[in-house]
Amino acid sequence: MKIKRVTVNNRKKVFEVTTSRSAYAFPFVKADPRPTPADRITKVFVDRELGDEAFTYVLESGKEGTIHMDHVLEYNQDPGLMRDLLLYKLTLEVQKRLGRSSLSRREIIRRLGTSAAQFYRLLDQTNYRKSLDQLISLLRILDCEVELVVKGGRVRDTSVLRAV
Repeated sequence: MKIKRVTVNNRKKVFEVTTSRSAYAFPFVKADPRPTPADRITKVFVDRELGDEAFTYVLESGKEGTIHMDHVLEYNQDPGLMRDLLLYKLTLEVQKRLGRSSLSRREIIRRLGTSAAQFYRLLDQTNYRKSLDQLISLLRILDCEVELVVKGGRVRDTSVLRAV
C-alpha cells in the first residue's frame, strides 16, 4: 500500500499516515529510535527508495528511523491485513497437514471438486486471492476441525484460530 503523505502530530505523539484508502495513526512509542521531548523529530518524509511503502524520520540527534506501511497496518489491525494473516496461517497449517496425510493429492483434488491448478494455488501462502471457505474445506478433507475463537478484553480484541 502506497503512502501519500505522512505528518507528525507532537500533541498526540503520533505519526499521521495517509494512503489512498484511509488515514492511520502510528504512535512514537512503537518507533525505533523513539522520538522524545529531548530528541524531537526534525524531518519526516515518504521514502521513495522503498516504493512509497514506508516513511523515514530524522531526530535532532541525527538518528534515523524507517517505518514500513505493514507495521502501521498491523498496529491499527487493518481488516485487510488481518484477513491476509489468517489466510497465511491457514495455508501453512494445510501444508503441514498435507505432508502427514495418507490421502493422495489426486483424491484430495477430487474431493475438493476443483482443478489441480486451483489446488496448487490454495497451497501457495503468498496467494491472498483464495477464499477462506476453500481452505476450511481442504482442512476438513484432511480430517482437521477448524475452531475460531474470538476473545475480547479491555485493551484490545483478538482472534485466535486453532486447528484441532
